[in-house]
Amino acid sequence: MRIVIIGNGVAGITAARYLRKLSDHEIIVVSEEAPYHFSRPAMMYVSMGHMTFDNTKPYEDWFWKKNRIELMHDTVIAVASSNAGLHISLRSGSTIDADTIIFATGSEPAWFGWTGEHLPGVQAYVHKSDLEALERNVQGARNAVVVGGGLIGVEAAEVLHARGLHVTMLVRESGFYRRVFPAEESDIITKHIAAQGIDLRLSTELDRIVGGENGGRVNHVISSSGECIQADVVILATGVKPTIDLATQSGLNTDRGVLINDRFETSLPNVFAIGDCAQFEHGVEQLWYAARAHGEHVARVIIEGAGPYVRGTYFNSAKFFDLEWQVYGVIPPESDESNSVYWNDASSTRSVRIAHNNGIVVGVHGIGVRLRQETCVNWIESCTSIDIVQKQFQKAVFDPEFTRKVTV
Repeated sequence: MRIVIIGNGVAGITAARYLRKLSDHEIIVVSEEAPYHFSRPAMMYVSMGHMTFDNTKPYEDWFWKKNRIELMHDTVIAVASSNAGLHISLRSGSTIDADTIIFATGSEPAWFGWTGEHLPGVQAYVHKSDLEALERNVQGARNAVVVGGGLIGVEAAEVLHARGLHVTMLVRESGFYRRVFPAEESDIITKHIAAQGIDLRLSTELDRIVGGENGGRVNHVISSSGECIQADVVILATGVKPTIDLATQSGLNTDRGVLINDRFETSLPNVFAIGDCAQFEHGVEQLWYAARAHGEHVARVIIEGAGPYVRGTYFNSAKFFDLEWQVYGVIPPESDESNSVYWNDASSTRSVRIAHNNGIVVGVHGIGVRLRQETCVNWIESCTSIDIVQKQFQKAVFDPEFTRKVTV
């Protein structure tokens, strides 16, 4: 059997690795972004000069040949299905016949048609090409505007700040990540980002982007309040959307993403979709951790006939400059003392929230506190009471020695 994976992100490469562990089938990975898999979360450290792009490769170059996984740096322009099987056309002119295809095409920036969004100096910060564009755009730049108050936005702000630019960040919510975080946690993060020297403009959106004379490089932006903000670089970090153009053109059923069932099967036989581009009945799961789980499970479906994929307890983590964040389970943005227990260290930026539903723990949220994933997930999945979790909470904490004790 020849299995072709379109996309070499974490979903596609995890699928390739597990397909090899479970079978001796021919595996081909096609990617237009880069000739090899790289760690996308490490992009910011390349931009900050902490590492080279070559250092972002999680696997040595010999890994692919040793494991008989063929990498092709090319663009898939068409996928066709016939009685004779599946056929892939590449931009280089080559074609590939396949028995099974896995779409792992990931996400792309979600922009909203602003005036001036395609001016020189305006970019996203999602793909390898964005990394390269930033290197060009920061040359000689003094002022930058980041539009969007999410995880990509704060990464971009940190990168630009580290490169010596004055950074203004437009956040449409009343506090950073307020649509996701409860008010107290949003306030902690908002103040911490501002303390790093970022000019945060809350409850502010982008109206338009304006170029210099003769329609040249970006010169400034106009905010929703009418303010003119100088900008030599603008990063539009307003979220991502599934990359589905190829899937739609190939005849797969699509909506926001590529429509799949609970075994990652699309509307075409022997064609699967995983990762950011895949849409279940409950929606898309655009998380690094979910993509990795998708890759492993689809391999088991193809080789072993595994049953439905079961989404595990939600988990996410990030860093806001030097401040660590973790979440397990469900933490409603409207959390208060009626449905959660909250602790914060008044002298620092550390906090913990344990959310519960009628006394049963449903989520654990930590800022500046290192939490053990296994312990938190076990509490949630075993429907542990809030009283027990409070008594046992130190089991979940692995902060450095001499760190002030968490007392929830």
